Amino acid sequence: MKSKFLEENGIANLISGMEYSLSYAKEGDKVKDYVADMLRRMEISPDEIYSCIQTHTDKIEYCDGESGSDFVYGRNFPDTDGLVTDKKNLALLLKFADCTPIVLYDKKKEILSIVHSGWRGAQKKIPAKAVEKMKKEFKSDPRNILAYIGPNIDIENYEVGEEVYEEFKEFENREKFFKKIGGTWHLSMTDVNKEILLESGIDEENIDVCKESTYKNLDLHSARREGKTYGLNSMIVMMR
Repeated sequence: MKSKFLEENGIANLISGMEYSLSYAKEGDKVKDYVADMLRRMEISPDEIYSCIQTHTDKIEYCDGESGSDFVYGRNFPDTDGLVTDKKNLALLLKFADCTPIVLYDKKKEILSIVHSGWRGAQKKIPAKAVEKMKKEFKSDPRNILAYIGPNIDIENYEVGEEVYEEFKEFENREKFFKKIGGTWHLSMTDVNKEILLESGIDEENIDVCKESTYKNLDLHSARREGKTYGLNSMIVMMR
């Protein structure tokens, strides 16, 4: 699977699903072969590939080909959920199950970022912090930023507790992305992340939303559907 929207704007990309699991904890060194196969499918040979050990933070690291630590493939950052680069031919890889991969691309300044935004990341507004980093460090104008909201769990299948609803009490438009279904709260990961992007100054016409649900699409991994043995999807992006 890939985003036509990103491809049309010069971003090579690929979303993997059930054909692999990018969980290093469960798969070990096999993930190196999976990544190599993905790069072959994309027909790209990046100068470096970056990933991170994702722990639902709002931390975003700069990738320049030298930063980070050596990993089984490419380079890696611990306790990080976002990557940003201004280097062409440098690939960024993010893993997800039901959480949301979000790609940000300033076509004018040629700045590329990808973040992992589950409910914890969204509550910390990691998409907004990525936009802010692009503004502060690379002089990006949010009006020039294109955003892609990737596949994630659909609202019908994402039941959450009252405590999650309360975590978003500071969000002015909380009712836009929470809904009571059968007496319990359900959260739309697409809608909460889109709301954060709009509040960050990104124009709605520059936001592309993937309609695929990780839960409903059996070609994708889903933590809610698979249980404790769930695998990890991944998304690779690169400026050509």
